[in-house]
Amino acid sequence: MLKALIVDDEPLARDELAYLLKRSKEVEIVGEADSIRSTLDFIQLEDVDVVFLDIQLADESGLELAQKLQDLSHQPAIVFATAYDEYALNAFDLHAIDYILKPFDEIRIQKTIEKLAKLSMKSIKTELKKNPPLLKQDRLAISVDERILLITFEEIIYIFTQEGKTSVVTDKMTYRINEPLINLERKLQNTSFTRVHRSYIVNLDKIIEIQPWFNSTYNLIMNDGEKVPVSRTYTKELKQLFNL
Repeated sequence: MLKALIVDDEPLARDELAYLLKRSKEVEIVGEADSIRSTLDFIQLEDVDVVFLDIQLADESGLELAQKLQDLSHQPAIVFATAYDEYALNAFDLHAIDYILKPFDEIRIQKTIEKLAKLSMKSIKTELKKNPPLLKQDRLAISVDERILLITFEEIIYIFTQEGKTSVVTDKMTYRINEPLINLERKLQNTSFTRVHRSYIVNLDKIIEIQPWFNSTYNLIMNDGEKVPVSRTYTKELKQLFNL
């Protein structure tokens, strides 16, 4: 349902428009205002999808208010609802969605609501294309014997490659797969996993001890008792992760 704010300095005009909008059962009147200041104050406190705005507001201009609304981070749609037809071009220059004239006609109001609804859906679809919803990343998909298994991150201790074969070592078992380590590293970006050697990726949550080794390298003791080497290339990053 669209959340609407009606801005008009005439109480009777506000009441008439509110009545027609409510009859559509597609619009919720969240507030009324009669000036630029009261409108801006209201929008700062409440979510508003559309402002139905008169051109003349006592000694103020609805066109000026429309300009100010465009500067807001969350800009509501604007529909001019006025008795003055000569400002239509100015209104559309301010990206108004529609321009309806007093006295209000219920059929004309319904067309405006339909236009707003279509615009709302289009905006949602556009936003989804720009920012598709992210799936929670807590599992790694691996291909084993023509099956695709989903292994939770918390199960995985470390991943290593040897003689061209990659192994995913978990709490329960080890899975041998054909996928290169570099591909798994990309899949595990921004997670609890990090590369510590050209042949190893480890789950930081599974490290129980860090043992200094020769030439400024380290061995990581994992929670299954295995040792994972840290090469000099990745030593600096490891130190930063653990504030060493």
